[in-house]
Amino acid sequence: MTSTARAAAAPERRILLVDDEPGLRRTLSDRLLKEGYAVDTAANGAIALDLARNGHYDLIILDLNLPAKDGLQVCHELRREGQNVAVLMLTARDSIADKITGLKSGADDYMTKPFESAELLARMEALFRRTRAIDAVDELAFGDMVVRPRAGQVLRDGRPVRLSAQEFKLLVHLVRHPGVVLSRDELLDAVWGYQATPETRTVDVHVSWLRQKLEPDPHNPRFIVTVYGLGYRFEA
Repeated sequence: MTSTARAAAAPERRILLVDDEPGLRRTLSDRLLKEGYAVDTAANGAIALDLARNGHYDLIILDLNLPAKDGLQVCHELRREGQNVAVLMLTARDSIADKITGLKSGADDYMTKPFESAELLARMEALFRRTRAIDAVDELAFGDMVVRPRAGQVLRDGRPVRLSAQEFKLLVHLVRHPGVVLSRDELLDAVWGYQATPETRTVDVHVSWLRQKLEPDPHNPRFIVTVYGLGYRFEA
């Protein structure tokens, strides 16, 4: 089952809300509509995939426990297909292992139920701010790589590289600051828009994934260099 809500004025952002709880879908979609967003909803993973493939969304709010296909499968398939739409997982699973699995599947942020709608809206706006900053740049190039923020593309020797939305944003932020040591806290704030707890390895995990996809030798990185005790530096 799907539904679509529209504000009176054309909204700036389109959201796909995926959850199998009818009450949550109704309550949250009503709140998002009041905030000026356009909202499509889906009750299972198969419908969500179909909508995501055929729609043009700025953000997918995605539950993990879904019929047909779970949220991890949905996110993984979207990333495998090269879709860079931002994904915010909203789920009752609150273990560190679940969070890591969710981020590794390609999610850009992870919130647990129950949640405060004000925090959810703040997380969404943080993701949108990162997107707006990236969209202001036409093209960035280094080595055999070309990054096109407006098109959401990364090319290596002319061939597309599939990145999650947050991997893409992290890469663009690094490339825009060549030779500058960026701490994990700075990267969390600039790319994710919030301060994670000290034990969170969000930046390290995403840097590792970027190296696997972009570096000629991920074990001896040439572009994204670790500055021990300080953070990371991009070398053009």
